[in-house]
Amino acid sequence: MQNKQNRFTFGLGTIGRDMIYALVSMFLMFYLTDVLELSTAVLWWIAGIIVFARVFDALNDPFMGFIIDNTNTRWGKFKPWIATGALLTAVFTVLLFTNFRLQGTGFIIMFAVFYVMWGISFTINDISYWSMLPTLSVDQKERERIGSLARICANIGLFFVVAGIEPITRMLGETFGSSQKAFFVFAICITLFMLAGQCITLFGVKETKLVKSKTQATPLRELFGIIVKNDQLLFTTISTALFMIGYTTTTTFGIYFFKYAYGNEGMYGIFAGILGISQLTALSVFPLFSKHFDRKTLFSGAIVLVAIGYILFFFAPVTTMLFIGIAGVLIFLGQSFVQLLMLMFLADSVDYGHWKLGKRNDSITFSLQPFIYKVGGAVSSGVVMAVIIISGINEAETAAEVTPAGLLMMKSAMLLFPLICIVFSYFIYRAKYKIDAKFYAQILSDLEARGEIKCKLDP
Repeated sequence: MQNKQNRFTFGLGTIGRDMIYALVSMFLMFYLTDVLELSTAVLWWIAGIIVFARVFDALNDPFMGFIIDNTNTRWGKFKPWIATGALLTAVFTVLLFTNFRLQGTGFIIMFAVFYVMWGISFTINDISYWSMLPTLSVDQKERERIGSLARICANIGLFFVVAGIEPITRMLGETFGSSQKAFFVFAICITLFMLAGQCITLFGVKETKLVKSKTQATPLRELFGIIVKNDQLLFTTISTALFMIGYTTTTTFGIYFFKYAYGNEGMYGIFAGILGISQLTALSVFPLFSKHFDRKTLFSGAIVLVAIGYILFFFAPVTTMLFIGIAGVLIFLGQSFVQLLMLMFLADSVDYGHWKLGKRNDSITFSLQPFIYKVGGAVSSGVVMAVIIISGINEAETAAEVTPAGLLMMKSAMLLFPLICIVFSYFIYRAKYKIDAKFYAQILSDLEARGEIKCKLDP
């Protein structure tokens, strides 16, 4: 009964979180370029700030994990930080989409402060939230069920924003008189939804006591040693970061592609809705596939689907929705399996690190997940902003004004560069990751024999 309650209350908490993340990571740049219509000079500054802030924030993630791992309160070590991060994220999300009517240097300074603070706030919430996952069960299949439902909920939130932002902001713009006010109201609405979802997690999730021995505090001097010495964590991080650089670059280009290549911005929401259904379907059937295939087979098959999708998308005529749609479905079907499997690899590396290093560090380990996403976001944001400016797309009003060279530059950055990153990601995984079912069972057996963990499977 507790397992089922945890599955739903943990998963439901991330719907609004991923609405917020999608809005800021995928559409903040569009808001700046096409709603506020900032000058090219200001956009170059904004591009630099976004890349710097995401790299800076990513480097701080392990320190946040260190702080959480050394937290001990009557409410546990995760929930106080989940609540703090959610409240701060709500505030700075609304501020990012508030028009203070500043220009030039004033706008750049204001944006830098709000954006950096948003990143830190979301990090506090994100690391503490996902760090709970390994503490809810040591059964790999139960972890997959919890993680699968959480990813389904996350993608519901993400694709609600991706598919709904164009029609909803258009409707709100007609109601309130401007696109800027539309984005502001939209940001407030999804922020409130995020806070409601986080309350479900905070009051609904019941942590289990898996670790028998008293958790030892981790000295700051050991922080990076924990990451480097846990070789499975290190290689999982590198592989996942490369994959996310590619995937995030593609998705960030999405709305630009439909506006300036396909020539119909309104089709973006429909396309995103189809892809969202595809991804949710894949996540729903993942537990069924995991019963019949091992993780390495599933991972390899998913990468093949993604690669075929990228190649088909690149060679498809930009106005032929049939081929673009098939390519998109293949990419998102494969991506959903890859992302869920990588979450499981990260969770298993917590137990591997405990087994190898003699100390359990859930939050330091899971601090690498937002680190991965931020590195991916930093690189993709830099690539997208540079391509949009250099290709002249930021100066265009319609698809007809984009030159063939500019279109080829955008397609190459959107599809070929990501495919290269994803192929390298797969090679690293196949060469270096070694935690299969047999090895994981041995890890749990050894930890139980040492009296450091309770391995009885949950009812």
